[in-house]
Amino acid sequence: MIGIGLYLFAMAGAFLAALCWLSLGAPLAPFDALMLCLRCAAVGGLGGCLYCLRAMYLNAAVRKQWSRDWYIWYILRPVVSAGSGAVSYLFLKAGLLILESGTKSDASDIGFFALAFIAGLNVDKFMRKVEDVAQSVWGIEKSRTSAGEIKPEHAE
Repeated sequence: MIGIGLYLFAMAGAFLAALCWLSLGAPLAPFDALMLCLRCAAVGGLGGCLYCLRAMYLNAAVRKQWSRDWYIWYILRPVVSAGSGAVSYLFLKAGLLILESGTKSDASDIGFFALAFIAGLNVDKFMRKVEDVAQSVWGIEKSRTSAGEIKPEHAE
């Protein structure tokens, strides 16, 4: 359990360091167009780490039901959350998700970061929203998990 906690703190530190590096002038000039996407991925990863740390606290300290069966979830969740943060950027940029009713020419990236954090914090509900958008825009059917055929257990 201590190893998982250390891993989660290290991942949170890595995401935070990446976010700082990307925000404070990372030397990736050829990738300027992708900088916001990469920062959204880092923010989503931070959301996932926070979610996992909270789940650790609840399962180990509050409910006294810590199980090694969930280790893979704790290891993969921050990575999946970073991916969800990056996907949230794509959906906002494509206009498939809208944050506000009007657009502002001086709008900052805070809305992107807020959605990326929420996407990383709650991957399951974000993926359901993405599937709802895909179904309404392109007619793609929902996955078996979202359609209710498979009920994933939650570590929380």
